[in-house]
Amino acid sequence: MGRTLANKKEIVADLKETLSEAQLAFVINYEGLSVAEITELRNRLRPSGATCKIAKNTLMNIAIDGDANWQPMEGLLSDATAFLFTGEEIGAAVKAYKGFQKETKKTELRGGVMEGQALSKTQVEALGDLPTKDELYAQIAGTINALATKIAVGVKEVPSGLARGIKAVSEKAE
Repeated sequence: MGRTLANKKEIVADLKETLSEAQLAFVINYEGLSVAEITELRNRLRPSGATCKIAKNTLMNIAIDGDANWQPMEGLLSDATAFLFTGEEIGAAVKAYKGFQKETKKTELRGGVMEGQALSKTQVEALGDLPTKDELYAQIAGTINALATKIAVGVKEVPSGLARGIKAVSEKAE
């Protein structure tokens, strides 16, 4: 038995809400994945704030219709399609997917859409190579800490150098 019209409208509304909160949506071909494997993918994506939804291409077409930000996704809708929506942790989500794909070798990344721009497979994968927010925070903290250490060493060195100079002058005077 097929879905009712009310059920389809509910799915489209859910997709629109998910799209409104997403920073990036990438599209994969999930053909050949078992339910357990899809659950595993969803579990891997969850810590990065990303979600995986499977919907009919027609329903996604209705959801993106009239939304300029997501319109480029139309070209990616064919065959068995799963949609991965990311929040702010784009890099972490792409890394999680790439790890899953490496293990299963059953999915194929078709591309994605970010800020109204269509992204190729290589562009989406390049986003995964960017550092995560936590990694950037760690790099910034390390840089600030190194700077503070250099200042502290410099400030400490001034009196030490002055003391060595006075000692040298006093030894010379004797």
